Amino acid sequence: MSKFDPYEHLNVVLNQDGSITRLLDFPTTQATGDQNHLPGQAVVSKDITLNEEKKTWMRLYRPSKLPSNDKSIAKLPIIVYLHTGGWIHFSVASTIIHESCNQLCSEVPSIVVALDYGLAPENKLPSQYHDTVDAVLWIKNQALDRANGEKWLREYGDFSRCYLYGVSCGGNIAFNSALKLLDKKLEPLRINGVILNQPLFGGKMRTKSEMRLATDPFFPLPVIDVLWDFALPKGTDRDHRFCNPMMNGPYRDKINKLGRCLVIGFGGDPLVDRQQEFVQMLVKEGVMVEARFDDVGFHGIEVVDSRRAAAIINFVKEFV
Repeated sequence: MSKFDPYEHLNVVLNQDGSITRLLDFPTTQATGDQNHLPGQAVVSKDITLNEEKKTWMRLYRPSKLPSNDKSIAKLPIIVYLHTGGWIHFSVASTIIHESCNQLCSEVPSIVVALDYGLAPENKLPSQYHDTVDAVLWIKNQALDRANGEKWLREYGDFSRCYLYGVSCGGNIAFNSALKLLDKKLEPLRINGVILNQPLFGGKMRTKSEMRLATDPFFPLPVIDVLWDFALPKGTDRDHRFCNPMMNGPYRDKINKLGRCLVIGFGGDPLVDRQQEFVQMLVKEGVMVEARFDDVGFHGIEVVDSRRAAAIINFVKEFV
């Protein structure tokens, strides 16, 4: 039996300068544009530049059928969406991410702001956290700009009901960005909750679920280790707080100010023990936590199981 190659599993080649060549060209989908949606299309979308220098941008989604601008009608929650991809793959233009945001927007319903953050290893942590803070501050500025603020947000979004929603590595980004945002003046914007769907956390000491599922066909342990090598700052290890939220440090004093959190996980995910330890830590720190764990399922199951995908959407809908 040949030796397992995590780079081959990830379909990447590591270059001498530390960057990677991505061998897979994932299908992409263009935004509909404000006026170009087809009859019967439930969601419209458009792209907005966030930071030209950093090459970060966002795709905004809104339901195509919206009530008139009647102040008596409740506005929609604003969800900042942080995509999966193991730090290294996907864009918000990737069809798999685009369709997830369409579903989230249509079924919650909500205004979705999907962030195209910088990918690792070309962009090391905490770059992705800074990108997320930039996106949230941009949303805040739309609330303050009465004349030129983004119309979809100003007319249809409820700035007092903003949520960070991250999937896998995006869950890690959501948690750490929420901590950073505690130091920012966000009014009139309010982060009303943080949603962590199968969040990607780690640590040097192996958990029971990591050992039991070390050869998981989708997310084996050597692959998880390589992804952390790509993402973490040079000279650090998996007990850095960006990876391991269980480590002690000054940031722990801020956790009880997070507000509400929803954590979703599956029993066949190598990360499930860490996710459950994370929930216990949040509860101990005084955070209001809703934990939704299913004994059956694996990391990323919603990609191939429409029933699980619908269940996750329902969890989010109930939370917001």
